[in-house]
Amino acid sequence: MLRDADGARAVLLATGSEVALALDAQRALAEAHGIAVRVVSMPNTRVFDTQCLAWRDHVLPPGLPVVAIEAGHPDGLRRYVGRDGAVIGLARFGESAPGPQLMAHFGFTADALVQAVHRQLDSSTALA
Repeated sequence: MLRDADGARAVLLATGSEVALALDAQRALAEAHGIAVRVVSMPNTRVFDTQCLAWRDHVLPPGLPVVAIEAGHPDGLRRYVGRDGAVIGLARFGESAPGPQLMAHFGFTADALVQAVHRQLDSSTALA
């Protein structure tokens, strides 16, 4: 758990360079939308998976929507977001442009995370 928030309503899960985007989205959600979210950095899923269930549930609480971001294939993080969660990832290749343009083109932005959290919260409210 990189940065927690009192009364967190969702979790942002990120790896590597996307952790900074998750922190930016957390700030935007809190300041502009009044939504508290937890940020979890998961640089190594194998280490996370070896922890006891109570600890894993503490980090990724059951019942809290999870949005993950990975500037790579999304399948590796799907098991952590659950069936109703979301993963912003890249399941294809072959594009060429400067890095910042590609990141924005594929939705690797803090704004995309903010929107994804809103969608998750809206859908979890609709299901309740």
